Amino acid sequence: MAFFAKKKNREELTESVLPLHIGIIMDGNGRWAKKRGLPRKAGHSAGAKTFRKITRYCSDIGIKYLTVYAFSTENWKRPEDEVKSLMKLFKSYLEEALADFKDDSIVVKFIGDKSQFDEDLQKLMIENEESSKNRDGMVLNIAMNYGSRDEIVRAVKNICDDVQSGKLSQDNINEQLISDYLYTAGQPDPDLIIRPSGEYRISNFLLWQSAYSEYVIMNKLWPDFEKSDLDEAIKIYSNRNRRYGGV
Repeated sequence: MAFFAKKKNREELTESVLPLHIGIIMDGNGRWAKKRGLPRKAGHSAGAKTFRKITRYCSDIGIKYLTVYAFSTENWKRPEDEVKSLMKLFKSYLEEALADFKDDSIVVKFIGDKSQFDEDLQKLMIENEESSKNRDGMVLNIAMNYGSRDEIVRAVKNICDDVQSGKLSQDNINEQLISDYLYTAGQPDPDLIIRPSGEYRISNFLLWQSAYSEYVIMNKLWPDFEKSDLDEAIKIYSNRNRRYGGV
């Protein structure tokens, strides 16, 4: 699904078809820092600033759902000092977000296994979700400790539990039911997924949900990503012919 940009949006988007749901794989922070002779944590800090900027811009132009890949289930394998820096950055950002986004209409949700984070970070996630749940604007899904294979395995286990308990019959199992057991239950599948940094990988992101998503790969590291780059990705998307397996 998609809808047309309103006249009040940026002039270059007026004639574009806006995606209803955008996914972004925020990639390239480490390489951005390395190019500048900086520690990797400096790249993550710069990437967090870009995230705030692009999130607000998506909300301003009328995107209804935005899902960003912040920390994968595989990212725990990174060097211990980098993981610690990321956890510190997440806490700092979420503390700021409670004040930063309080006047915005953005609804914040976290998708992924929160239980692996420390108690303080889990509490901040819950506070951000609770403080924003009654807003009526764009839904922002922040994928943290998220992996799509893990998400699907969890969904299958929960479906099995419900079949065994008699809550479900095996005959109830279809594509829609599986979607209803994913973290993104009740949300439309992403129309457009953007991957900065020039890498041609899905990286275990929204595998089920992105079956018919349009991918746009951009040769720009995430901290350098600008509003104009999002505009360009939307223009590319709006010129695609989405056939969903048909003619």
